[in-house]
Amino acid sequence: MSLERLDLSSPVARLGFGLAAVGRPGYINLGRDRDLPAGRTVEALRERTYDLLDTAYAAGMRYTDAARSYGRAEEFLAGWLGSRDVPDVVVGSKWGYTYTAGWRIDAEVHETKDHGLAVYERQLAQTRELLGDRLDAYQIHSLTVQSPALGDTALHRRLAELAATGVTVGFSSSGPRQADAIDAALRIEVDGVPLFRSVQATWNLLEPSAGRALAAARAAGCHVIVKEAMANGRLAQRSPESTVLAEVADETGAPQDAVALAAVLHQPWSGIVLSGAATTAQLTSNLAAVGLRLTDDQLSRLEALAESADDYWKHRSTLPWS
Repeated sequence: MSLERLDLSSPVARLGFGLAAVGRPGYINLGRDRDLPAGRTVEALRERTYDLLDTAYAAGMRYTDAARSYGRAEEFLAGWLGSRDVPDVVVGSKWGYTYTAGWRIDAEVHETKDHGLAVYERQLAQTRELLGDRLDAYQIHSLTVQSPALGDTALHRRLAELAATGVTVGFSSSGPRQADAIDAALRIEVDGVPLFRSVQATWNLLEPSAGRALAAARAAGCHVIVKEAMANGRLAQRSPESTVLAEVADETGAPQDAVALAAVLHQPWSGIVLSGAATTAQLTSNLAAVGLRLTDDQLSRLEALAESADDYWKHRSTLPWS
């Protein structure tokens, strides 16, 4: 199974649902004190996840994104898949971070990063135990230019073996040098065949620096998945930094979050754009992005929101886990 199963002929199918915000009690998105159920127990977040997945599926969304480090996200997703007749749902997950918070919000360390071969083998086995043959895409989590995964030929060989089984092998990127990491990763070949066939990157109105590299990835035939389109909630709320976004929202009559997502959907290289909603109301609001047409003038004005990549990622690093 692979990302090739995904039918993007329906506009709403270009929105995917990401489980980062509901697979664990603590994350860096803004507003979690309002968004999550009281107590944030495993069962409460399982129920919330099921509600969100049901809403997403009923609306026509078909791609779901998880990761080993998203607490119990893979477990929740596996349970939902097993209890619903949803054979057309396409599943992506990621390896390379290990969840260490023990279901605590105040943990000193929430996740640890390791892109070594041993972690890949351990986490792939864990993912397979939960998701079995429902796994369509498996990605290195947050590849950067410093990652040893870029030069680990033994790892490349094992990833190529996974790709030979039909799973789409890819990577996500993060940090101010996303474009450089994407460029480097797309040069990797095994036996003359490009290794990576999907790229997941942060792109939003505040941080558009990966756009050039994502266009190159799309031109090379890779699936492009956009994460953090709402900038961890910064673009969902009216503030001095989002005045232009609020103005365009007023002009279109669409909610501000939908305008931010629509701006990503308008990029010619964008494939799947992830919603990281934590409530069904947020997800319903996000869905208003589908079919929302922004004018060239509105898109040009929205471009003015961009920060330098260094400033954006410095700010992101200060967001507290809550």
